[in-house]
Amino acid sequence: MVLKTFGWSFAVTALGLVAAVLFGGWTALGIVAILSVLEISLSFDNAVVNAGILKKMNAFWQKIFLTIGILIAVFGMRLVFPVVIVAISAQLGPIEAVELAFNDKDRYEQLVTDAHPTIAAFGGMFLLMIFLDFVFEDREHKWLAWLERPLAKLGKIDMLSTCIAMIVLLVTSMTFATHAHQHGGTHVDKAQTVLVAGLAGLITYLVVGGLSGFFEGKLEEEEEREHEEEEEARRTGKARTPVALAGKAAFFMFLYLEVLDASFSFDGVIGAFAITNDIVLMALGLGIGAMYVRSLTVYLVRQGTLDDYVYLEHGAHYAIGALAALLLITIQYQISELITGFIGVVLIGWSFWSSVRRNKALAAEEGDADAADKSEVSSGV
Repeated sequence: MVLKTFGWSFAVTALGLVAAVLFGGWTALGIVAILSVLEISLSFDNAVVNAGILKKMNAFWQKIFLTIGILIAVFGMRLVFPVVIVAISAQLGPIEAVELAFNDKDRYEQLVTDAHPTIAAFGGMFLLMIFLDFVFEDREHKWLAWLERPLAKLGKIDMLSTCIAMIVLLVTSMTFATHAHQHGGTHVDKAQTVLVAGLAGLITYLVVGGLSGFFEGKLEEEEEREHEEEEEARRTGKARTPVALAGKAAFFMFLYLEVLDASFSFDGVIGAFAITNDIVLMALGLGIGAMYVRSLTVYLVRQGTLDDYVYLEHGAHYAIGALAALLLITIQYQISELITGFIGVVLIGWSFWSSVRRNKALAAEEGDADAADKSEVSSGV
């Protein structure tokens, strides 16, 4: 089952890592591996949401989503989108940006380095909003309870995330942006550029978040309707057979899934700029991660179960928060790509380990409860 579901992902991983070594040596291998782990962790929710919708489609449209959809996901959002960001920020044509990335790496690096404050401000604000909205939400499972409980109480204040993000942007524009790092080690004042780019990142998040919220609301309404129909079927004694979506309904659901996938992909693509500016390594790492997201979606659909590692989402969002802070700091200071990637991997790994410990503790408690029940029965109580 695992090999059948994740076989293509394993193959793409092997090819991608070999390509990374051939392209940039062992350092490139490490960057691609980190990007892959980051993309998988940040897109975990994406796989869960996709699975919930995909199971309603018939076999044909499921196959379309997992074939054409993966091409859109990998080559659209994970390859074309980073090039577009670089082209806009460096004021290049898309074709010119690609040609420079392959044929004139020194010139490409210079342009991207000079445009980095713009990219960092846009991406830093986008990622910061994702992190703030997560930590200010009151969740059933709390990983770092000593921190998350008071933050959840503060989250009851309307627009708190947006206010904090704007304050951070103003402080950044008046501090780091006044001595923005440029190619050759020089520093220039880019306060206005950073302020505009940061506002663009904030607006982009609000638009994407609004669309995602709208689609999620529609999905919840559909699930509530189905639940009511099931309850009615139980009361009347009539069997209710789920009907898989087909035709126009499935087509529009397919388009919806692609829009939703693009929305979820923003954090991975933007976060990748905190680790590397090389669009080749970015495409390899994010492409590998996208393959695993698709495989995980299939696995969840076929198994009908969700992952038990409840703190993994927390770790991914804390990694997003760390990347947001590092992006804003790198407007003025240079930070090694491996360091920024390592911080994210450590946070995600820590959350995974905490989830494993939680599952073992729950299993032990259930075992003790079963043993107590058996003891009562044997003693005649």
